[in-house]
Amino acid sequence: MSSLADKRILLGVSGGIAAYKSADLVRRLQDRGASVRVVMTAGAQEFVRPLTFQALSGNPVHTDLLDPAAEAAMGHIELAKWADLILIAPASASVMARLAAGMADDLLSTLCLASEAPLILAPAMNQAMWRHPATQANAQTLNARGVSLLGPGAGSQACGDIGPGRMLEPLDIVARLIDTIAPEQVLKGKRVAITAGPTREALDPVRYLSNHSSGKMGFAIAEAATRAGAEVTLIAGPVRLATPAGVTRVDVVSTDDMHRAANEAADHCDIFIAAAAVVDFRPARVAAQKIKKEDGNDTDVLQLTKNPDIVADIAGRSALRPFVVGFAAETEKVLEHARGKLQRKHLDMIIANDVSNPEGGFNSDRNQVIVIDGSSEQTLPAALKTELAKQLVGIIAERAFGGH
Repeated sequence: MSSLADKRILLGVSGGIAAYKSADLVRRLQDRGASVRVVMTAGAQEFVRPLTFQALSGNPVHTDLLDPAAEAAMGHIELAKWADLILIAPASASVMARLAAGMADDLLSTLCLASEAPLILAPAMNQAMWRHPATQANAQTLNARGVSLLGPGAGSQACGDIGPGRMLEPLDIVARLIDTIAPEQVLKGKRVAITAGPTREALDPVRYLSNHSSGKMGFAIAEAATRAGAEVTLIAGPVRLATPAGVTRVDVVSTDDMHRAANEAADHCDIFIAAAAVVDFRPARVAAQKIKKEDGNDTDVLQLTKNPDIVADIAGRSALRPFVVGFAAETEKVLEHARGKLQRKHLDMIIANDVSNPEGGFNSDRNQVIVIDGSSEQTLPAALKTELAKQLVGIIAERAFGGH
């Protein structure tokens, strides 16, 4: 039976040329067994007439917050309660901004606030608008609140620009929607341990050595693995991210802390994913007091010593060895360095990315990676880390267990 059978989907259509795709989307959702009602913003009605969606959905189209006929029975509240999920496609930059701000100034935004149903967005806008820091901040805010973003895709746009911002095609939206609300349980019954974020190595009571890792990729993988049915332990360095639902979190600071926690988790897991950006070296001596500048001393030398290699230690086990996945965050010769790390540390798989690439890397909500094992390489196009995480979990499950 279809994953959308008997699902009541409230489809929000906002202003943008991609609104014409939403007409096809209605039919695609209905083909999978869903019941669809449509809400259109004023901007959407400039591109497609409400009558089109009424004819396709078989239901009246809702456009006005203060429709006297509907509001006699508190129509917008009734709609909010009716929906099993709310899908906004296309979701314009304006809609994303209003939702992130918690505004309720039209019917669609009011329904989103009034409903307890899952909210899913398919963004569509000019590539510069999508890349703008305000839009990226809004996407991050919505993600943190549990809102799922499907896309956007990249390519040529109606304005002539090329880049990310295209609304996904209707069939792709339906496939991702099904995966979002009812993901395949490819890791059901499996135990997964994941390291995420940076580590910190104290220089003195005030200063430390670290890196720019935000932990977003590791946290996204933890959430995706949980949704895929796994029992997940997330070993997190110092980051400001909410713990994904259903995940057991272990907070650490130093590489030694993470090393101990990783070894303990690896004793009881089937898959170990080392997504953390571990500091490779630590000060040989930690000052008891804050290090002060001294007159005439401008050339102090910082003595460093190597930290333990967490992922190599796990992969080198002769007993209780899980399937081991490493990450290679590189700035040059990405494939060469990643392949070397895969072989040198005896990993089962490595996920490589160029952290100097503006499409991804540290502190970004997007990433672009290459998955490498002993026999193959697979490039995953730039996407939100939440979307990449779902793909990576599927690939890891397939390689580790043959899809079983």
